[in-house]
Amino acid sequence: MTIYQVAAEAGVSPSTVSNLLNGRHAKMQPETRERVESAIRKLGYRPNRAARQLRTGRVQTVGLIVPSVANPFWGTFARHFEAAALADGFYVLLCNSERDPVRERGYVEELWDDGIGGVVLCSSLPSLDHLRPVVERGLALVAFDRTAQPGDPSTVVNVGTDNVLGAQMSGSHLIELGHRRFGFVSGSIGSVNRSERYRGFRQALEAAGLPEDAITVSSAAATANFDDRDSAEMGRTAARELLDGEHPPTAIVAINDVCALGVCAGVRDAGLEVGRDVSVVGYDDIMLAQMAMPGLTTVRQPIAEMATGAFAKLREQTEAETATAGHSVLHRPELVVRGSTGPAPASRS
Repeated sequence: MTIYQVAAEAGVSPSTVSNLLNGRHAKMQPETRERVESAIRKLGYRPNRAARQLRTGRVQTVGLIVPSVANPFWGTFARHFEAAALADGFYVLLCNSERDPVRERGYVEELWDDGIGGVVLCSSLPSLDHLRPVVERGLALVAFDRTAQPGDPSTVVNVGTDNVLGAQMSGSHLIELGHRRFGFVSGSIGSVNRSERYRGFRQALEAAGLPEDAITVSSAAATANFDDRDSAEMGRTAARELLDGEHPPTAIVAINDVCALGVCAGVRDAGLEVGRDVSVVGYDDIMLAQMAMPGLTTVRQPIAEMATGAFAKLREQTEAETATAGHSVLHRPELVVRGSTGPAPASRS
């Protein structure tokens, strides 16, 4: 089935069909558009992507590599990113990397070999050396949830929130509530976003004149890998460990909301009440955060704006006639206070 047969069925020119298929229908009469769409449905026509690539020099598909959609944050990000892409006539291929550089390199090379010239990478690893050969061959790469790092390829664009500021907000909030002993649960702090959040939280404590030992990092969680699939159970285990210690914290900060919900479960396991006996703060503001009992205090990322912005930056990179210089785009986070945080209990502070 070809574009010419669709044109004949609809009683229009092949160029009119082409305009519709490529989104150029602003000046097209509604009845003309309906005839063409009806002919496409009747004939079962599907555009030949290989032919389109030969004609235009590109595939109308981009790659999106996330750590794991097991974390609802990444599923929501992918949904907003896909909506932005579809609105611009692009499709999205979604890959889960578990922050494994070998898997990421394999995905990127396969996408590049299939003619896909743009990828958004969300693993926030400090080094992009495993992707450098493909980037140097022309791949447009947008790195999400990280800031530019020394040694990055010169064309990489980074998009994310100010993780340091977000963590400072959560730390200042807890300090204002009278907390002086804190737990921090992250898993490995080897990614850029996690290290920035830990640094920001420490800066808030230092600004308040609190000693270095005011914060305890869960030893079990600190050695865990990056796997988002186990974040909730990791948080639960870490909370038990912290609360069984000699000087248990009155407030626990988690690296993300899924981990924080696990921390809340661990607090309840210890026979304590979240928000009264132990305050808990997350990061992301996923949908489940407001549905938890009590609601989870967290740092909100403007996820729809970030996803749309990441796609826009990728389009800029792929359509530039010459390679453009890389840079970082930081969005401002927002502290959302709910019932999981409250004043430090006098009996435990």
